[in-house]
Amino acid sequence: MKARLAASVLAGALVVFGTAGCAFITPQATTKEVETSDGVNANLGDVSVRNATLISEDGELANLLVSFTNTSDSTQQVLVQYEDGSTGERVNQKVSVEGSGAITSFGKSGSEQILLSNVSDPGSLFPVYFQYGDTEGKQVLVPVLTTSLPEYTGLAPTPTPTPTVTIPPVVETPVPAATATAEPAE
Repeated sequence: MKARLAASVLAGALVVFGTAGCAFITPQATTKEVETSDGVNANLGDVSVRNATLISEDGELANLLVSFTNTSDSTQQVLVQYEDGSTGERVNQKVSVEGSGAITSFGKSGSEQILLSNVSDPGSLFPVYFQYGDTEGKQVLVPVLTTSLPEYTGLAPTPTPTPTVTIPPVVETPVPAATATAEPAE
């Protein structure tokens, strides 16, 4: 009887520890940060980069959809840097990001666009570097998407128009022909 009772207690203890053991070795899903949008995020000190996505139909010109949150009290100049795919040169653009927890967005309808030239083809990831002040920057792999998804309709890049100078045609006014006048005889 004592052996049966001891075996029952041992079996019960194994069941309790066996099922509880999963929690000791399995990572908790709630401790992992998951990006629930199409874009990517990065934290740079007081400035956060949120939902960075490139919209391009052919990879030649892309509109950077991105929101920045700045928790400092002052406006920050954020550097957006990338490598031009055709020339291999680094391209730098700076944007102003308001402070005091304000959200500054770019690329949406009616807002300023950050245009990137010669990025990767749609469906790929393109490296973009973000940095401000003397804070350490971060390079993130930004997805390149098209406007085929309904939420991106109308967000394709719109290049800045090149001003054209129209020169009016020169209209020549006829000059009256000189007429000969007789000199009086003396």
